[in-house]
Amino acid sequence: MLYKKIQPSFVLVVLIQCLFLKNYLATGADTISANQSLSGDQTIVSASGIFVLGFFAPGTSSNYYIGMWYTVPPQTVVWVANREKPVSDRFSSQLRISHGNLVLFNETKFPIWSTNVNSSTSSPSIEAVLLDNGNLVLKDRSNLSKPTLWESFDHLTDTWLSGSKLGYNKKTGYKHVLTSWKNSKDPSPGVFSLEPVPSDNSFVIMRNKSKIHWSTGAWVEGSGYFTKIPEMAQSNYITYTFVSNDNGMYVTYSVIPGNKKIYSLSANGIARYVMDISGQFKELVLSPNKEWNSFWAQPREQCEILDFCGAYGSCNADSVPFCSCLRGFEPKSRQDWNSEDYSGGCTRKTKLQCGNNASVNGEEDRFAEIPSMLLPENKQSEQVENIATCESICYNNCSCTAYAYDDNQCSIWSGNLFNLQQVGTGDERGRSLYIRLAASEVRSSKNRKGLAIGVGVGSAVGSIVLLVLILFLVLRRKKNGKGIEGSLMAFGYRDLQNATKNFSERLGGGGFGSVFKGMLPDSTMIAVKKLERVGQGEKQFRAEVSTIGTIQHVNLVRLRGFCSQGTQKLLVYDYMSNGSLASQLFDKRSSNVLDWKTRYQIAIGTARGLIYLHEKCRDCIIHCDIKPENVLLDVEFCPKVADFGLAKLLGREFSRVLTSMRGTRGYLAPEWISGVAITSKADVYSYGMMLFEILSGRRNSEQTESNGKLKYFPSMAVSTVVGGGNLLSLIDDRLEGNVVVEEVERVCKVACWCIQDDESQRPSMSEVVQMLEGITDVSSPPIPRCLRIFDDNEENENFFVRNPQDKST
Repeated sequence: MLYKKIQPSFVLVVLIQCLFLKNYLATGADTISANQSLSGDQTIVSASGIFVLGFFAPGTSSNYYIGMWYTVPPQTVVWVANREKPVSDRFSSQLRISHGNLVLFNETKFPIWSTNVNSSTSSPSIEAVLLDNGNLVLKDRSNLSKPTLWESFDHLTDTWLSGSKLGYNKKTGYKHVLTSWKNSKDPSPGVFSLEPVPSDNSFVIMRNKSKIHWSTGAWVEGSGYFTKIPEMAQSNYITYTFVSNDNGMYVTYSVIPGNKKIYSLSANGIARYVMDISGQFKELVLSPNKEWNSFWAQPREQCEILDFCGAYGSCNADSVPFCSCLRGFEPKSRQDWNSEDYSGGCTRKTKLQCGNNASVNGEEDRFAEIPSMLLPENKQSEQVENIATCESICYNNCSCTAYAYDDNQCSIWSGNLFNLQQVGTGDERGRSLYIRLAASEVRSSKNRKGLAIGVGVGSAVGSIVLLVLILFLVLRRKKNGKGIEGSLMAFGYRDLQNATKNFSERLGGGGFGSVFKGMLPDSTMIAVKKLERVGQGEKQFRAEVSTIGTIQHVNLVRLRGFCSQGTQKLLVYDYMSNGSLASQLFDKRSSNVLDWKTRYQIAIGTARGLIYLHEKCRDCIIHCDIKPENVLLDVEFCPKVADFGLAKLLGREFSRVLTSMRGTRGYLAPEWISGVAITSKADVYSYGMMLFEILSGRRNSEQTESNGKLKYFPSMAVSTVVGGGNLLSLIDDRLEGNVVVEEVERVCKVACWCIQDDESQRPSMSEVVQMLEGITDVSSPPIPRCLRIFDDNEENENFFVRNPQDKST
C-alpha cells in the first residue's frame, strides 16, 4: 500500500478551518448554545417532546417567522419572536447567541430581533432552552444566583399557556398582555388585546388599545373565576390562581393531571387561551382525538365585537362568514377579508354626487332600504310627521349617510357607519335602515331583481327536493285509492285555512311562528304550526319533516302532514288537548294541579321518547331543545316529545355533531355553550334540568328562598339529597306532601347525574329509565361544579339561570 506524505501546512489549514467552522444545531435538541445556530428547517424540541421552536410560514404566506408550536399536528403556533419583522429566506437567516443575547439575523446578516438583555457575561456561558411548559428561557450557566436572564413568558403574543402570567407588575409598570394576530396569515400585532385593569382586579379586551368593548368583570374571591366568565368555574380539569397585592395583580392556571377529556401529550394534558383575531378571548382544549375544542369564548356573540366588520360592514350571527358589505359597498381589502380580517370594512362602489354640484345623467343620490337591522349608535334624532320628511332631512344634508324612521321618530347618521348587525325578519329588534347610495347603485339593484326572483324560485324548488319521496308516496296512495299507514299527507294551504277557520284560534308560538287549532273534515282535531321566519323557518320545516316525519312512537308527537306552497310552510300534528307540560306546571292561575303520579309517569314517558330518538332510529336524533314547552300532553296526560325544528341527525358511524348554539338558555349543556361538537348527552343535560322543574312546579330561573337566602333550586335540591335533608321541602307546595318520598329522592338523584359537567358521567336515557323505574339503584351523585358555585356565591346565578323562553343566538 502506498502512503502519500501529508504536508504540515495542509494540516494547519484544516485545523484553522475547523476552529472557525460554524456548529449548526442538530434537530431534536432543546438548547441553542453559544457555538450553535438555528436555520432553515432546523428546530429545537422541548425535553418531553411537547413544543417545537423553529422557522414557520403561516398559511400560504411567503414570510417566515421564528415561532413556537405544539408537536401535535396541525401546527398550532403559541408564540412568535419577530412578529413585525419577517424574513423571506429561512435558510440564509439565523437564530443564535450573540453578545449575551438570543438574536435573529436576517438574510443580510442584519439583527432584526433580540432578547435585548443588558449583560456583560461572555457568550460561551449563555444558552437558550425550550422548556416543556412552552417557555423559552435565556440562561447563564456561570451565574447560579440568577440563571434566567430572559423568558418568553414575559413577552406573550396571542396565547396564554399554563404557568405563564397575565397581569401587571406595579413596581416596574410592566403589563403581561395578549395581542391577537392581524389575520390568519399575519402574526403581526392585530387590533385586539387583552389587558389588565389593576384598579378593579379585571381584564378588558381593547380595540386598537383605545376602545374597550368587553370586560371580564372582577375576580370572585374563593370561587376561581371572573364574574363575566363563570364558565371558568365549570371546568373540572383546570385550576386558576389569582394574586393581587402591593407587588401587582396577575392570574395563572394549571391543568389537573389525568383528565380523560384532555389529550395527555404532557402529564397534565394541554389547554391554552387565545386572544383571537375574531376579537374573542377563547379557552381551547386538545381532546383525546387530537382536535382543539373551544370550551368557551368571550364575548359569546361574534357580532358583539366592537367594529368587528369595520365601516359599512354588517354582522350576521347566522351566516358564515359573519361579515358582509352593505348594498352598494365592497370590501376595502379583499385580501384581508379572505384572511378573516374584516376590520378594514367596506368602501363605496360608486361615489356619491351630493356636494359635488353635479349628477350623473341628471340623477342624484337615492336611498336603498336595508331591512331587519339593529341600528348603529351615534345617531341624531328628532320628531317628524312622516318618513318622507325624515328622508328629506337626510337628503338635504350631504354628510348624512343613512336614516331610519320609527313612530314619528327620525334618526340620521353622519359619516361612516359602524357596528351594523343584521337580524332575522322575525326579530322584533330589527328596523329598516335607509342608506344613501349613488343612483346607479339603486337602479342596478332593481335591475337585478328579476335575477334574484329566479334565484329565489330555484332555492324554493331545491328545498322541496327533500320531500320528493314523501310526495311520491302520497300521490301513489291517492292513485290507488287507499292509505298507507304512517305516511304523511300533503295539505293545500286553503284546506288548512278552512280547517283552522283562517288561523283564528292560536294555541301558542315560538321563535319560528305560531300554532293554531284546527279540525279536519273527518272531525280529527289537529294543531297547525305556521312557520313565519324566512330562512330559519325553512330550516325548521326541513328538520321536522326529515326527523319526526319518518318515525312514530307513543311518546313522540305525530306529524300528520305538511303544506309547502310558495313561501307558505306549515306542519300538521295531532292535537294535544292538555297542552304542554309547561302550561300544566307553571300556570299559577289554573286550579288543576298535576299530581305526583302523573308527573312521575310524564318523566318516564319523556325519557322513553328520547331513548327512541337516541338509540332506536336508523340515525341517532339529538333533539337539541328539551324543555317543558316541548313536551305535549294528550287527553290521558301521556307525554309526547315535540318541536323537532332544532333536531340534528347523527349517523351511527359518527360520535358527535357540530351545531350552532340555538337551544334554550337554562337547559344548555356546558359543552354546547363552549361551542364544541355535541352528543346525545346534550339532551340528557336538558332533561335533567327539566326534572328539577317537574319536582318543584316552577322554573329553575325563579328565585327560591331557603333560610332567608335566595337559592338556585337545582343547587338547593342536590344539597338537600346529598346532605340527607328534608326531601318534602323540595316538592311543589300545591302537592301538599302527597308524594312517594322514594320516587322524589330518585328523581332528584337522577337529575343531578344528568347535569354533570363531564358528559361522560351523565347516564344514557336507557339508564335514566332503569333508575326511575327502580330497576337500577341510584348512587349518591357528586354535586356538579356549576351547582357548587351557587352554594358559595348566589350572586352570580344570573349566568346559569336565564329566562327559559329566551332563545340563544
